[in-house]
Amino acid sequence: MLYEIIGWAGTLSILLAYLLVSIKKLSVEDKRYQILNVVGAIGIIINSGVHSAIPSVGLNVVWLSIALYGLTRVANK
Repeated sequence: MLYEIIGWAGTLSILLAYLLVSIKKLSVEDKRYQILNVVGAIGIIINSGVHSAIPSVGLNVVWLSIALYGLTRVANK
C-alpha cells in the first residue's frame, strides 16, 4: 500500500506542476515547478520499480534528469 501511495503522490505532483504552468500560476523558470517534477518522477520511479514496470521507470528517469537539469539552471540564476 505504501508504494501505491508514493506512486499516486508522484503522479499528482507531476499533474499539479503541469496544471500550474498551464494556468500560468507557475513558470518553467520557477524552482517550485522543477521541484514538483523531481518529486513526482521519484515517486513514480519507486512505484514502477516495485511493480517491474521498466518502461515507466525509464521514462521517469529521463523526466527526473530533465527536471534536475531545469532545477540546477534555475538555481544558478
